Amino acid sequence: MKIKYLISVLLLTCGIGQTSAAVPPLKGKQAKNVGLASEQIKRMVDDIEKTGKILSPRTTDKNGKTVYVVLEEWTSGFFPGSLWYLYELTGDEAWKNYGIKYTEGMERIKKYTGNHDIGFMIYCSFGNGYRLTKNPAYADVIVEAAKSLSTRFRPGAGIIQSWNANKSKDWICPVIIDNMMNLELLFEASKLSGDDSFRKIAVSHADQTLKNHYRKDNSCFHVVDYDPETGAIRHRQTAQGFSDSSSWSRGQAWGLYGYTMCFRYTQDKKYLQQAERIADFIFNHPRLPKDLIPYWDYDADKIPDEPRDVSAAAITASALYELYTYTQNKAYKKYADTILKNLSGETYTAAPGTNGNFVLMHSVGSIPHGAEVDRPLVYADYYYLEAIKRKHDIESGNGLKLTDF
Repeated sequence: MKIKYLISVLLLTCGIGQTSAAVPPLKGKQAKNVGLASEQIKRMVDDIEKTGKILSPRTTDKNGKTVYVVLEEWTSGFFPGSLWYLYELTGDEAWKNYGIKYTEGMERIKKYTGNHDIGFMIYCSFGNGYRLTKNPAYADVIVEAAKSLSTRFRPGAGIIQSWNANKSKDWICPVIIDNMMNLELLFEASKLSGDDSFRKIAVSHADQTLKNHYRKDNSCFHVVDYDPETGAIRHRQTAQGFSDSSSWSRGQAWGLYGYTMCFRYTQDKKYLQQAERIADFIFNHPRLPKDLIPYWDYDADKIPDEPRDVSAAAITASALYELYTYTQNKAYKKYADTILKNLSGETYTAAPGTNGNFVLMHSVGSIPHGAEVDRPLVYADYYYLEAIKRKHDIESGNGLKLTDF
């Protein structure tokens, strides 16, 4: 079903002012933090609007200039997702209108099969949009995207192939831990369509990842290369971590978030237990800094003189709030609160009008590739806003409405 663009010029050019209550009003520090985020992202929106295009901001270059990427790039759904979270946190209808515009501008991605990242692209944008509007056309996009992702399922190995084969790496069927995040698209599509095949693929992938990605200490490998016909393991390596045997911090965060989410949809306690084991690994690690903002890899050789990765911290905080709701383990909320407090301080939150108008500073894309080292990243902002939303729901008594996802 082709989504029709029915947003008037008036709606697209209106100021951030008209409101419609979405959650109980924010107060104190949370209101201040969301206000700062709104100010930054509104500047970003204004810059894009001047071009008359649908652009996808990802990071900044060495001169502080915003870097935009094509919509087929894995981070493209985070910006629309942040707009939806700002709408939800503020109740401001203008954010909703921007969310609609930048989400619907991504519709073509529903047919993308180039890698596994369609889950990030579509669920962060259309998934949040559907959650907040119940627009049936958005549900159609989610289901179509799940069909596209399912083309990468390899029944012999029981996994979704992340990247295509790579002769230089000797990879035939590589699976990265990040792929756990894309299962949310499949679970949701199964709910929306009644097609249980999506759910079965997600469960199979989660089970194989649990079996093959994790070490005895509950840290994870970044890349596991499979024989797609037999499921035999060919390699266990890294692409973005310090070494093949190291613990890349964002990978640990993806796993924590992914298995917590899997429990949400399946109620299978093995996923909840795995999420708790990952949390134990993270928060008992001797090289986790006191402020709980991790170095880019827990085993990097120059700690404490290594870059932090704010994106890993933001993902972890958001996951911990969900994990807390299922376990009522107060330590998880305390850890999340500490991370969020520190992310919201001047060390990691940018001053208005700086940082390419991204909210958070000091993330790391990939040190081995020399890419986005000590830069803002759009997904750090997205999970930061999600964490604020989840914290607010818990503390306001509004309930962390994860069943609405």
